[in-house]
Amino acid sequence: MKSNLLKFQSICSKEWPHINMNEPHILPIYNSSAFVFENIEQGIDIFKGNQEGYVYSRYGNPTLATVSEKLAALESIDLDSKAYALLTGSGMGAITTALLSNLQSGDIIVTQADLYGGTTELLKSMLSKFGIKTILCDLNNEALLTDTLASNKVKLIYCESPSNPVIACVDLKLIADQAKKHNVLTIIDNTFASPYLQRPLNFGFDVVIYSTTKYLNGMGNALGGAIITKNKSQFNDLWNTLKLTGAFCSPNDAWLLYNGLKTFPLRMDVHCNNALSLATFLEKHDKVKTVNYPGLSSHKSHAIAKSQMSQYGGMLSFEIDGAINEAMYFMNNIKIATLAPTLGNVDTLILHPATSSHLKVEKSVREKVGITDGLIRVSVGTESIEDIIEDFGNVLDSL
Repeated sequence: MKSNLLKFQSICSKEWPHINMNEPHILPIYNSSAFVFENIEQGIDIFKGNQEGYVYSRYGNPTLATVSEKLAALESIDLDSKAYALLTGSGMGAITTALLSNLQSGDIIVTQADLYGGTTELLKSMLSKFGIKTILCDLNNEALLTDTLASNKVKLIYCESPSNPVIACVDLKLIADQAKKHNVLTIIDNTFASPYLQRPLNFGFDVVIYSTTKYLNGMGNALGGAIITKNKSQFNDLWNTLKLTGAFCSPNDAWLLYNGLKTFPLRMDVHCNNALSLATFLEKHDKVKTVNYPGLSSHKSHAIAKSQMSQYGGMLSFEIDGAINEAMYFMNNIKIATLAPTLGNVDTLILHPATSSHLKVEKSVREKVGITDGLIRVSVGTESIEDIIEDFGNVLDSL
């Protein structure tokens, strides 16, 4: 129908022909909830899977698909086979989708005690309602892990490395090898390390999870999560779960992630260098009881981290020689760092886990793994390291 045959209201309401002449240099944001079929036959073929095509952005979207392909390429750069990635609306969306896709009532998860508080709460408060049991285990204790897998009908092993917030590492090859011997699935939250520093698929892990909100984006301006696997059947199951739960990523957030990735390696090098310098400084300060950073030779995970990470990351935590009052004083008097419940941004961020991310974890449980009232988590930014150290030193000196 010619435009001059349409009434004013119809011209306003109709989607106008897209004027595409040259390929855009930057990926467009496809903010469309649905996609058009040329005819009903094409629609049927796409719905049946006989023809590739987009249906509805909850099922797939060109912006999301492009960003997913890029993440999959980064994760599988050392592999002979390709990987497959899905984007979710948040890191928790990725964790929940990956677990729901692979678990049913009666299944058992083996995991570590030092997990992100939200993950611990998900396992304890939600998945337990559906008859899914969680067993805590020292994943670096090969004899204990072997016995746990042999004496229980374990469905999957879930881990973080480095962990949040005590920055402990687990031996990825050890875990993957034991899991394969017992036909157990492996899932890892690799957010702290990022694929720039550590690629778990290389060590035999089945599924890798990210909160893309953090280092992959790096700017703190968008939420997102990612699930990556090299198993196409696993990917199809994950996609189906994501489609049904609706935990997909928005095109806007995916686009912001896509642009953040362009500076990702540059940012990570500075994060790592600054974190090592700050950790070295804090370790020598008399007001600091403990520093958790795998780049320090004194850290219990140093040897493991050295064997599987190219650098040691931008995350550290330290325990003030005092209690909660001293920790609160530090939090309130620091100048260069921002008090914010996130990490991986270009600027330095600090968090008090006991009163925030791990607030709902029982005190006895968190303290057992080192999450004390005096522990402060630091996401070391890309500012001048001299400025960061001076600020931290001034506050510690005034305690």
